[in-house]
Amino acid sequence: MSPNNFKSFAIAGVANTVGVPTIKVVDYSDVNAVAAVLKEHSVDTSLADAAKAAAVQLFVPSEFGVPTGGATEGIFGIKNQVAAHLKAIGLPSLRLYTGAFIEWIPWVYAIPETGKVHVVSKGDTPGSYCALDDIGAYLAYILTTVEPTLLSDTEIRIEGYRATGREITALYEGKVPIEIAESIPSHVPMADFRMLIQRGSDTGLGSTGWDRAAGKEIHDPKGGNKLYPDFKWKTVKEVLGL
Repeated sequence: MSPNNFKSFAIAGVANTVGVPTIKVVDYSDVNAVAAVLKEHSVDTSLADAAKAAAVQLFVPSEFGVPTGGATEGIFGIKNQVAAHLKAIGLPSLRLYTGAFIEWIPWVYAIPETGKVHVVSKGDTPGSYCALDDIGAYLAYILTTVEPTLLSDTEIRIEGYRATGREITALYEGKVPIEIAESIPSHVPMADFRMLIQRGSDTGLGSTGWDRAAGKEIHDPKGGNKLYPDFKWKTVKEVLGL
């Protein structure tokens, strides 16, 4: 452990608070409402400005997903804009790319709502996955043990589990009906977004090694794993009890 490691932390987002509420609650199935709230509050940029004023040494924006560097549209574009803002105000940052949350797999395939695995993609391209508590444990470890200069203004890519969509859905065989379909039923909330996630993974975007500018995987998806070499990452079967 370096004597320069971070000693104090402030977490925004747990129960929507950092001392006081930072964003009002909306129906997440209403995409327009969510987008309006994000634009109105500019959550991460406001927190970044406050962090800069408080002389915070490292800001960790809400990435925790697929790589967003170079993105210009949608939620990924918003995250990339936040990164640009951090650079503009001179606030050191750490962008952590984790791939998809294992706990969200049933949701992506509309299992809770339909009792079936709805597959609307080819599912032949590998993607990156991490369990939520693994992400928390990893982040806590590197922030308290890794030399801060190695974390400042960096993009870290981690991968707890790697699999194609076919390999993921195969884990449900004999447990839940699997349906190959053109679309997820329209009555399922955010059906379009779930299909976007599945089909986006076919392009390679689901891997933490993906580079948007290059349009292909050019980075080591497990590059950041080396910062916590003895960590035991959970598998999809372990997390989902399959």
